[in-house]
Amino acid sequence: MESSRPLTVFFAYRDSAERRAALAQPVGSAERYRLFGLDELVARGAQVRHNLERERQPPFWARAFGGGVSRALYRLGGYGGDFASALASLRTANSADVILSTVDTIGIPLILLKRFGLVRTPIVYSAIGLPERLVQLRGRPMQRLYARALRGTRAIVSYAESEAEWLRDWLGADGPPVLFVPFGVDLAAFRPADGREPDVDVISVGADPRRDFPLLLTVASHRPELSFRIVASADHVRSLGRVPPNVAVETDIPLAQVRDRLAQARVVALPVRGNSYSGATTTLLQAMAMGKAVVVSRTDAIARGYELEDGYNCRLVEPGDAGAFERALLETLTGARADSLGTRARETVERSLSWERYAAALFEVLSP
Repeated sequence: MESSRPLTVFFAYRDSAERRAALAQPVGSAERYRLFGLDELVARGAQVRHNLERERQPPFWARAFGGGVSRALYRLGGYGGDFASALASLRTANSADVILSTVDTIGIPLILLKRFGLVRTPIVYSAIGLPERLVQLRGRPMQRLYARALRGTRAIVSYAESEAEWLRDWLGADGPPVLFVPFGVDLAAFRPADGREPDVDVISVGADPRRDFPLLLTVASHRPELSFRIVASADHVRSLGRVPPNVAVETDIPLAQVRDRLAQARVVALPVRGNSYSGATTTLLQAMAMGKAVVVSRTDAIARGYELEDGYNCRLVEPGDAGAFERALLETLTGARADSLGTRARETVERSLSWERYAAALFEVLSP
């Protein structure tokens, strides 16, 4: 590729209402933070396309064929995904210099289609919980198929150092580069809201399936004198059942409102079940950028690579330990630590975890 020609990147997104809503917002909107650096790559001179340009659902042939392939893979012991969106976007994807798969739901179909020659463009694969999927593959033939498909990528990016190490071991010496790229936060969009009085003691925000909201409800039931707010997906909220009277619940609100809710809390609580890829990382970094004191589960996903230090810029608690989580919350709420934790949290993300730094690292991986 001649250096004078701009890099063309095809973004492969999970087809969701929140992603489409983000794409519909003007550049600079907080919602576009959900687009994995698309705007920042454009600012660096890249040309971008994506699989959600079509307003309607993929054509019937793509849905029928893709659905059949997914069902066959599940029956044979593998994992499927959104083959329909991948198939419907083949022409555009194959005209790009590189494909950035942003989530396994679309990434798995793309690497399998590349394995069988339908995708020709190099793929950079973002792994978000990939080890948990790979360990569930049934049978050696299916394990070999997915290993060969992943080895056919240009690179694999993980936002957790533990996940990157696991994937390197699983793929072996002939695997592609597996790179740990710390996620980042927009320091202008998420900044301290000076002068705003808190209206709730504890807030917890999140939609990913590893969030441990039942643990937080246990803590809330023990502490009726404290007020709690949970902002979660509708699926999470349905699974909670009845909540204690000191817990308010909101579902699926826009990111700008999530930011307002974070600003209105004294402490941010992020309990997460043990896993390799999720540490409530996005919300954690947003809260830190806003100068908030955060109590978060010490999952493998954030234990290394994010410069987190218990008692210095956050409070880290072992996953699943409700008693320790409650003690850390109380110490943060009742002591003089909250302000200093929040100040050092902001300093940490300014130094090492900005969105600009993330976008620059991503651009380097995507460039030939």
